[in-house]
Amino acid sequence: MLQANAPCNFRKDTLLSFVNWLASTPGSIALHESLYAYPIVEVCHVLGLILFAGTIVMIDLRIIGLGLRSIALSEMIRRILPWTAIGFVIMVITGALLCYAIPVRTFHSVWFRLKLILMCAAALNAWTLHRRIAREPGVWDQPAGIPHRARLAALLSIALWSGVIIAGRLMAYDWLDCERPQARWLKLLAQCPES
Repeated sequence: MLQANAPCNFRKDTLLSFVNWLASTPGSIALHESLYAYPIVEVCHVLGLILFAGTIVMIDLRIIGLGLRSIALSEMIRRILPWTAIGFVIMVITGALLCYAIPVRTFHSVWFRLKLILMCAAALNAWTLHRRIAREPGVWDQPAGIPHRARLAALLSIALWSGVIIAGRLMAYDWLDCERPQARWLKLLAQCPES
């Protein structure tokens, strides 16, 4: 007989089983225990993040009106977006490798979950903003042509990507790990195994 909450437990148990299996693969163990590979991947992740976030902040500051006002926004985006894409690809590949190296800890990390939520919100904000820019590219080239809502979206972008970086950095600390004493709601949020 199935219990009322069986589907939820099934999904959680299936995902946790997958994460545990991933942690036991030779590649995950080798990457996690490597003296050089893990730090190199981590450094590449940070460099990709610098390239990605740095170019985004440059565009956001231009939209807000705090920098590079002499350059047309459409020209700036045309020149910078390829670098943003390169930073994004580096960041995603190395981020996936970092998760692969320590999948169980990452799965239970409250900071990782917060990071994913903030990344989704930042991506949605960026997609909406760039869609609006693409509709009227010439209008946005002059600082006076940038709508007030777009300036707020650029500020939100900086705040969201800053949150992503901060949450990513906090993942390195074990303050909220399942092995440490935590509040019940925090253990539920992290889906810690019942002890």
